[in-house]
Amino acid sequence: MGIPLLKFLFRKMWNTKWMTISTLAGLIMAVAFATSIPMYADGALKRVVAKQLQEKSTGLPAGSLLIRYQSTPGEKTELSDLTEVETYIKEQIPKDIGFAQDAFVQNYSIRSSEVVPEDPSKVDAGRNRLLSLQAMSGLKEEVEIVQGQWYKDGAGDKGLIEAVMLEEAMYRNDVHIGDIFEYPIYGGLNLTLRVKIVGAFNPTNDSDPYWYQGLEGMLGSLIIHEEAFQQTLLKQLNIPIHNAAWYYAFNLSEIQTSQLTPLGKTLERMNIELYQRLKDTRVELSFADTLTEFKKQSLQLQTLLFTLAAPMIAMVFFFIAMNARQSLDKQRSDIAVLRSRGAGTRQIILIYLLEGLLLGAIALAAGPFIGWFMAKSIGSADGFLSFVNRKSIPVGFSTEAIIAGVAAVVLAILATIIPAIIYARASIVNYKQDLARSDRKPVWQRWFLDVLLLGAAGYGWYMFNERQMLTFQTGMTTDQLNVQPFLFFVPALAIFALGLFFLRLFPWLLKLFNWLGRKFLPVPLYLTLTQLSRSSKGYYPLMILLVLTLGLGVYNASAARTIDLNSTERTLYKYGTDVVIQTIWDGTPESKPPGQGDGQNPGNPGTPGNPGNQGGNPPTRILYNEPPFEIFRTLEGVEHAARVLKTKGNVIISGKSIGQGNILGIDNVDFADVGWFRNDLFPYHPNIFLNNMGAYEHGAIIPSGVAEKYQLKLGDIVSVGFTDGMVEFTVMGILPYWPTLYPDQAPFLIANLDYLYDQLPIMPYEVWLKMKPNAPAAPIVEKLLEANIEIASFEDVRSELITQSKHPTRGGVFGILSLGFLVSVIVTLAGYVLYWFFNLSGRVVQFGVLRAMGLSRKQLTGMLLLEQLFTAGLAIGLGVLIGKAVSLLFLPFLQTTENVAETVPPFRVVFNASDTNQLFYVVGFMMLIGAMLLFLHIRRLKVHQAVKMGEER
Repeated sequence: MGIPLLKFLFRKMWNTKWMTISTLAGLIMAVAFATSIPMYADGALKRVVAKQLQEKSTGLPAGSLLIRYQSTPGEKTELSDLTEVETYIKEQIPKDIGFAQDAFVQNYSIRSSEVVPEDPSKVDAGRNRLLSLQAMSGLKEEVEIVQGQWYKDGAGDKGLIEAVMLEEAMYRNDVHIGDIFEYPIYGGLNLTLRVKIVGAFNPTNDSDPYWYQGLEGMLGSLIIHEEAFQQTLLKQLNIPIHNAAWYYAFNLSEIQTSQLTPLGKTLERMNIELYQRLKDTRVELSFADTLTEFKKQSLQLQTLLFTLAAPMIAMVFFFIAMNARQSLDKQRSDIAVLRSRGAGTRQIILIYLLEGLLLGAIALAAGPFIGWFMAKSIGSADGFLSFVNRKSIPVGFSTEAIIAGVAAVVLAILATIIPAIIYARASIVNYKQDLARSDRKPVWQRWFLDVLLLGAAGYGWYMFNERQMLTFQTGMTTDQLNVQPFLFFVPALAIFALGLFFLRLFPWLLKLFNWLGRKFLPVPLYLTLTQLSRSSKGYYPLMILLVLTLGLGVYNASAARTIDLNSTERTLYKYGTDVVIQTIWDGTPESKPPGQGDGQNPGNPGTPGNPGNQGGNPPTRILYNEPPFEIFRTLEGVEHAARVLKTKGNVIISGKSIGQGNILGIDNVDFADVGWFRNDLFPYHPNIFLNNMGAYEHGAIIPSGVAEKYQLKLGDIVSVGFTDGMVEFTVMGILPYWPTLYPDQAPFLIANLDYLYDQLPIMPYEVWLKMKPNAPAAPIVEKLLEANIEIASFEDVRSELITQSKHPTRGGVFGILSLGFLVSVIVTLAGYVLYWFFNLSGRVVQFGVLRAMGLSRKQLTGMLLLEQLFTAGLAIGLGVLIGKAVSLLFLPFLQTTENVAETVPPFRVVFNASDTNQLFYVVGFMMLIGAMLLFLHIRRLKVHQAVKMGEER
């Protein structure tokens, strides 16, 4: 039975080879897309790990594991237990951890004691020397002998123990090569060890993790051979061990997501394993917290990416299900015939299950390799459909990727098997009954699922609007990226629901047009409307696929552009220009002349100067010397330079203080060349306000909020109190925003820099530089240092933007959106072509009858082109409109509750015409292929073969 069944299966697959190939392609795409996300998350995790390893390079490495044993006073340590725990630590722990180790050190020591020289005539006996005998593994590989020699190998002579010391420790303890010390052992043994200093060493690399305890901790150590410690001290002399420590520095750079959970459990179990072997042994320092942080970041990233990819993956499954449904519709009569000839339901289901398993196995074998390339592409994404040639993220296969691939195959097989089960249970009579009821409404229309989905999407919008939806933080700051995955899932649901709702109206519109134009419509148009209104149900799958593709494409493109642009603009607004330099100014302190004490302070009338301050006059201010500014204009790569003074002052309106404000002193002409402005933030072009300031030296610009609150108008006087006096300004401009200034945090005032310097002593200012495109910043620093101009701070907004663009979460979001769009376009293109191919091949008899009745080939072609236009064209237009409407509804919620009050400049939703044009190019190409397929089909149509007895296949 098995072999005939397989023969039948392969014959069936060959007869429907195009359907089989397209289903296989959809499966491979689903597996590739599903596996690419865990692969990218793994690679991103490695990048995060590498970054944290780099950040922690000053302290202990991220993979540090320190195990310590501290003996209990009055209790002797069993050497067999010590040996057992040592074996476990050295052999089992590296196997359990599973990573390469950059360093390992075992450190044994006995209780420290105050040593005295054997010969006081040679060594100063008056000094206190508290030293400890220790043994360290691997010491010879980590140090170099700078004085004397190494101790002898082996157990040595218990009468005289040779030791080496850190060179610095020798100097601090006043010890020399050849000195012999007596080391008393207490605790009832009444022993005195003789220890000879034979050598001094220095570490070859003092930053090596081998020196985990720090060199300062080695200053009281006498290091002896390991065998001398264990054989002579512990076994022969029965000296109790006081302290034992084992330190590992594991290299976590190749860690994978699948290893985080088992590794965390291993570390949790380790304390139990250690305690059971030797009491009081414990893990003192581990990387469990680091693993928890890695796991949290990896889970957040995978959740985010899977949520972003869910609508696109769902589209792939929809394509597979639509493809399977078309194939089953063509084979339904065959299934009914098989049932009538004795085939059981289980046998028919088994045939389709075997087909699904076979295609699934092929997809599971090929999909992950395509997923690997997809993961690489995600890592190189710099924006929507924008990929750059940057250092790729290390991507590899992982357990999570295989699980995701298997899950995708199982879901796809279920999508194909469920309709097969329904058809397999139907007899030939049921099949004929269903044919007679072909105009029956689909399930989602009968049960009003589209209305329910619309309600769910509306509720999601309401929850977002009320700020009650749980936000998902990506771990980035608000100036970089802040994305809620539900802002991609709920809009996809809204697009799907709106698409279904408008499809409910589609037949009514067709019937209305048909009724209105039945008297005067040309024959092809009338036939098209009649065909569509009678069999509109058959066009729903293709139309909803097109609506989803276009709607999601528009939404995802707009989301990516919106995220990118708003994040970039917030950073540009924060810095104000390309490069901001604060130089170091030389200054001379100035003191008050004698007799001018605190009595002149208007805040304390009638109070004489403090007698305690009259002897020495403390400096009241610093007289600064301005460094040369013109040199900045001549620097390589600099287009424009401007002086910008940032200071604070007490803002006073009508004699009342409104609080401390930020004062910005500028040169209006230079600032117009260097400042970053977004023109839609201002009622007029900012240069108009800068020109007004140039016309009135005492002119100033104030924020709109302050002007509205205190009813200020142009020409009003505003005063600002500085440390060195009060300055009056005339309001010459009222604006809501100004680069680097945040009106919600504090009021601001923009004034002429020279006017401020006329009224007040000169103060240090920043230098703002507008750079030429792609000009490096490093030569600027070099030139300034050559000119003896010292730099206090140097900020380059371009490097900040590059750092943001390289963040794994940002790249993942743009990569998933871009790849998801490309995948959905490919799937839709394939679905469109296959749909029309099988639609046309199934209507051969209808076309033959129409041709036989006198319809010309030209009219038949026009009829079918109109059919494509009414279905695909309407779906495309609907998809674009729904996508834009959903974008305007949902994208403003990208401002989370955490940053909505701080979003300056204001958030805006962006639509890029080039993205929409790319969509139209793709669908235009798709419709062109459909039209070519149609022409070829009609040219091959032969009336005498089409008009015959029998049914359409």
